[in-house]
Amino acid sequence: MKRLSITCFLILFVASLTQAQKQYDELEFPELNNFQKPEVETFTTANGIKFFLVEDHELPLINASAIIRTGGVQVPNDKAGLASITGTVIRSGGTETYPADSLNTLLENKAASIETSIGFTSGSASMDVLKEDLDALLPVFVDVLTNPAFPEDKLDLAKTQQKSSISRRNDDTQGIGFREFQRLIYGKDSAYGRNTEYATVNNISREDLIAFHQNNFVAENMSVGVVGDFETAEMKQKLRTAFGEVPSGNETDLSFPDVNYEDQNTINFINKSDVNQSFVLLGHLGGMRDNPDYAKVQVMNRVLSGGFSGRLMQVVRTEMGLAYAVFGQYGMNSFYPGTFYTGVMTKSATTAEAIDAIIEQIERLQNEPITEKELQDTKDQILNSSVFEYDSYEKVLNQQMSYDYRGLPEDAFQQYLEGVRETTIEDVQHVAQKYLNPDQLQILVVGNKDEIGDQLQKYGSVNTVDISIPQPGSDNGETVKGDAEKGATLLNQMAEAVIEPGTDLNTLTLTGEVQQGGQTIGTTQTIDYPDAIEQTIEAPMGKVQLSYKGGSGTMKMGGQERPLPPQMAKGLKSTLNKSFLAIAMKADELDPQFLGTEEVEDTTYNKVSVKVEGTNVTLLLDQQTGYPQIQRFKQFNPQQGQQVSVENRNSNWTTTGGVAYPYSQVTYIDGNKSAEASYQSHTVNE
Repeated sequence: MKRLSITCFLILFVASLTQAQKQYDELEFPELNNFQKPEVETFTTANGIKFFLVEDHELPLINASAIIRTGGVQVPNDKAGLASITGTVIRSGGTETYPADSLNTLLENKAASIETSIGFTSGSASMDVLKEDLDALLPVFVDVLTNPAFPEDKLDLAKTQQKSSISRRNDDTQGIGFREFQRLIYGKDSAYGRNTEYATVNNISREDLIAFHQNNFVAENMSVGVVGDFETAEMKQKLRTAFGEVPSGNETDLSFPDVNYEDQNTINFINKSDVNQSFVLLGHLGGMRDNPDYAKVQVMNRVLSGGFSGRLMQVVRTEMGLAYAVFGQYGMNSFYPGTFYTGVMTKSATTAEAIDAIIEQIERLQNEPITEKELQDTKDQILNSSVFEYDSYEKVLNQQMSYDYRGLPEDAFQQYLEGVRETTIEDVQHVAQKYLNPDQLQILVVGNKDEIGDQLQKYGSVNTVDISIPQPGSDNGETVKGDAEKGATLLNQMAEAVIEPGTDLNTLTLTGEVQQGGQTIGTTQTIDYPDAIEQTIEAPMGKVQLSYKGGSGTMKMGGQERPLPPQMAKGLKSTLNKSFLAIAMKADELDPQFLGTEEVEDTTYNKVSVKVEGTNVTLLLDQQTGYPQIQRFKQFNPQQGQQVSVENRNSNWTTTGGVAYPYSQVTYIDGNKSAEASYQSHTVNE
């Protein structure tokens, strides 16, 4: 009876829930609380710093932020990267009063942070601090901004990090696409399209950082905002005291070069053999933020590419099923023209079809009026999302500082929203016709050449874009001259010493261990000549498996597999081609030069030079056995951003299957011992 009562209760409860359910358009919600946009109080000190203040007493926290009138645009091409590195080392290097380690400890102990950076159009700094610690840390913040120490070790670290970033810049397909599209639009040698290279980073000195900082981090270039738990009158006095001694200096003239853009229709291709889909960008030069049509253009842009509701997503992805992702933006910058682009990620086989579909939607926007529903939905998206512009006092402050820096009126955002409200169907079609040029698009495709085939030929002559990373100091000089006849004789003797006549070397498998960086790492590698390697490394973090063939490869670790970074693949290829066995296998194709003899540690060797991949490789050959006891060559080091001298010393030669291999190898980099390998076995053609 009790169980029946419970059952009846459950039935009635479920029925009541069913009756209570409503459709989404029947739901009623209480009105949201209004966000009271705070007033931003401003004042300027005698030395020229403009301050922006907003009180927020919700939490006992204070945030200070600064905008500095500077930027990478000031830096000449041959020192590209100077602004970014300066912005990093201002903070990482500390000051004379607060050296880096002391500064880090001080901030950690007080749960505070100070950060600095310099971008292309501005510099920035920020401090987050508890209210109770403001008096102690505000002078520290000012000291970091105005008196950085720029120690050499922190500069070297920042340069190494920048070079590491350069070495990885061709790993990501989208990163490649956006970077090279910028260069297409603005020009690869312009300030807007240039790359930071190893050579430009190598050109940067501590003196450059000091000069860049001294010229720009002055009062006339600074705007400082403070938001948090304080009383305005008291805060003004603290800021006057803390920043009062900052030199006025001269206001930086940020000169943004004109963009010499010519409308043109081009098709450009970057081959990335390790992908099975295409990343496509197509577009042309965009506009400026102060354009009176700004709001209308942004409405037009939303109709075309506004997320899931935009035409590109609805048609190209949803209806036609051509895209993993499709997107776009009509960029309108404050200091120089932005770019208009649309983009798509699609299967290699549908690359051209996806391009055609995007162009069709751009033309449709020009030729057909949008619907009333599209216009209203787009306006609603923009206007409804505008509430997030003012959902915190900090955002209000930062927006006003940004507008002031960019020379826009305080109510620029309200003017934009009003412009959105007033935009009509006719306006959208008009700006599409005025600002979009579907007949003059620059198209860039990053993808797999073998899979894409000849799809791109329909758009015209295809330009192949070279994205190779320049390596300064490469040894591309003429072959070292010596005795060619004796060199050939000695190289052939070496070849017969390491690969016995009649031995057809196809595969070599090595098992051993490598000592490097204080660690001993087990390794097994199989080389399939001429251009494939399989290697297993028993590293401290677990097993790592590398697979390389014909220019690309994979890395597997922790059950996850990812493409081998191009820089690592290139390094493996270079190492393989310069090995003494690879040289021996093609001895008849090389032009060896005998350079006399050389004595090393009381032993005299025959010295032979051969050119491999444009690099001179020196072999010191044992006069009795012909073995290459020492091998020297130059090799590019991505972390250092320069060529380094590599020397391999070989000993303990063991012959198996007609192939001799040194079971002991010691590697020196620029004269310093780098690694030591010991092998237990090697097999041939197994």
